[in-house]
Amino acid sequence: MEVDMSILETLQPSRFLSFAIPNPDPTLNPSLASPLIRIAVLDSPIQPSSPLIPSVAAMIVPKHRESDWIFTTESGHLQLLLSSPNIQRLILIGQEQQPIINGSSSSSIYRRWIDPDSLNNLEISLKPLVIALSPKIYFRNVNLEVPFLCYEDNIVCSLVLEKCIGNFVGEMLVEDVEIEVSDQSREFRRRLRFKRMPNLVQTEIRIVPNKVSCLDSVDIGSNSIEFSPDLGLLVHVYLVPMVASLALIGSCIEKHVESGLRSKALCLGVGGGALVGFLKTQLDFEVVGVEVDEEVLRVARKYFGLEDGDLVQVHVGDGMEFMDQLAHGDVVGNIVPQFDVIMVDLDSDDPRNGVSAPPIEFFRRDVLLAARSVLRESGIFVINVIPRSRSYYEKLIHEFREVFPELYEINVGNVENFVLIAAKALPCSSSSSDSENKFLTKLRLAISGAYMDSINRIGDASN
Repeated sequence: MEVDMSILETLQPSRFLSFAIPNPDPTLNPSLASPLIRIAVLDSPIQPSSPLIPSVAAMIVPKHRESDWIFTTESGHLQLLLSSPNIQRLILIGQEQQPIINGSSSSSIYRRWIDPDSLNNLEISLKPLVIALSPKIYFRNVNLEVPFLCYEDNIVCSLVLEKCIGNFVGEMLVEDVEIEVSDQSREFRRRLRFKRMPNLVQTEIRIVPNKVSCLDSVDIGSNSIEFSPDLGLLVHVYLVPMVASLALIGSCIEKHVESGLRSKALCLGVGGGALVGFLKTQLDFEVVGVEVDEEVLRVARKYFGLEDGDLVQVHVGDGMEFMDQLAHGDVVGNIVPQFDVIMVDLDSDDPRNGVSAPPIEFFRRDVLLAARSVLRESGIFVINVIPRSRSYYEKLIHEFREVFPELYEINVGNVENFVLIAAKALPCSSSSSDSENKFLTKLRLAISGAYMDSINRIGDASN
């Protein structure tokens, strides 16, 4: 693709260009050793508040991550730009992806590569190119320096296991990764990611190598080592506080169990099934899961340990429609719509607005009334919330207050997520202490007590 470089002399909000050019020096650095390099230029959709000289930055794509959607898609590029405050243009430079020949796999093992001296030499060699890709106004004050940003995450190495396409979510991939941990131990994870939201990990579980006595010998990508899912541990940052919300109704659940009733959960948004599997294996729940994309469920069963059975029923469909069917008495399988908890883990499917959850449809009164009607009197409605803004979160709370008299929240502590908990009634009291409550004891052991004492009430419904 030939590019008229003059169009890059000015900023144009949301403009995205991607093209390949000859490598100015393929012998200089192993991270850009191909004859062609791929350039992507994105101008911020956010206009600066004052006509100051715009901020420009460049970033070199890590070697063997050239095909990662974080770097190859406009939505991934946008999230990189938005995570760099006050940057109006971000220039990505990486090795051109090599074509697949004779059906060979395009997957390669990524291993973190850090060589400060070589990286500095590479940045120096790319300086003229980066200057040429910057808007003219940037050099108004004879500034000829464009900073290079360093992409950082906790991945030590990674390997894509499968790429596939779902009818609803589109392209997705499963990858095994080794992540960096602070205590010098080794930690392996399996992840599910969607191309439409490339910077967001949809599902993440811990995996453990089979028949290995020493982790020092474990290598991702080795044909001699297989990994198994560990369903006894929740590693996704917001899932633990979602499960911790059950502490609110621990006394009620204990009474139901003592009377011979099994605890029941409805999970809207199954993904890889980490939450479904944990509720079943660690807390003895009967779980009904609803997932809109059948291909996602195939992946969950193959790679993430999701198992259908007596205590787990998984249905393909829209979660809100499924809940509405139950609320209106429509027969769905043999499900009795009396749940102790409904857990919602659904994000918006519009990447233009960035990562947000839940979908705006959950603001609708009919959806909230349907949720209320399929809960037991002591039941709770638990939602993972990633608000687009404070006003978005406040509107969500306002709409919930119209239907549920009791609202609680847990601040996950990662800036992004909140867990919103809506209850039909005040939590039931118990004459026994927490230490005598078998369910609360089990819950505390399952999640190491995390967040159980961090559930905060949100005002009164009358306020």
